[in-house]
Amino acid sequence: MIFDSFIKNLIYDPVSTLGICTFYFLLINLPISLIALFNKKSSSYVRSITILINILIALQLFSRWLLSGHFPISNLYESLYFLVWGISLGQLLVEKEYPNPIIPAIAIPVELTTIAFACFVLPEDLKLLSNLVPALRSSWLVMHVSVVMLSYAALIIGSLLSASVLFINKNQPLQLRSSSTGIGGFKISKSYSINNVVDPVNFSHSEEIDSLSYRSILVGFVLLTLGLITGAIWANEAWGTWWSWDPKETWAFISWLFYAAYLHMRISKGWQGRRPALLATTGFFVVLICYVGVNFWGVGLHSYGWIFGLLY
Repeated sequence: MIFDSFIKNLIYDPVSTLGICTFYFLLINLPISLIALFNKKSSSYVRSITILINILIALQLFSRWLLSGHFPISNLYESLYFLVWGISLGQLLVEKEYPNPIIPAIAIPVELTTIAFACFVLPEDLKLLSNLVPALRSSWLVMHVSVVMLSYAALIIGSLLSASVLFINKNQPLQLRSSSTGIGGFKISKSYSINNVVDPVNFSHSEEIDSLSYRSILVGFVLLTLGLITGAIWANEAWGTWWSWDPKETWAFISWLFYAAYLHMRISKGWQGRRPALLATTGFFVVLICYVGVNFWGVGLHSYGWIFGLLY
């Protein structure tokens, strides 16, 4: 009976059904990831469920695309699922690079909270299929918004990894040897043998996670830069101006400046340890304000995003 009801809902309302399934799988995955973190051992179950979640969201977005006739990233409901798809994909890529239980343990709670917000908090009107507003009927929709959302996903992952660095060995001084670019981290003294330089260096958990955080933020920064450029081109086509300084654009630029400062301090100034980790952790809230916060103001050219337009 339950299975028949599920199949019926999947046929008549695939978007909502797949969305709810994603929520329940995340709910299952959360305690498993926390147990794996407690045991200090990566879990293949967590990774398998994460792959399933990523596929379910992809199917949900594809179903929404077929039903609506446009790329499913035109309002808050769609963009939340697209964001979780990007975060789960980033989680899998980071875990492939460095299998560590702390990675899913910090990513899954964010994914679960985001999906829960989309399923149970957003008004039903926002979940309904609707036609695009005239400003969004452009080929730039896919190019600009998808790049920006993927940049948010990468920046969020990098910021969460930096937050975890602060809690690893929190009672001990944190001195990192940069394994991300080789710049500004590992300084060689005169007494250090040149033969030791060519020997393999075994990095600690903190250093590995810090390196992954840096690289995630670097990818996110590049994507955000492309997003700002394509957004300016689209704005000129839609509104006749390259830049209007409305709240969304302003906070996107603030986010760009914030992470540009982080990368500058890491590369040029040789920042290491807790200072860049704390700075990157703060970046999570900057992205959150840029993505959701400014839309509550209901002003500016992007104000239509909260109710029926685009939120990114």
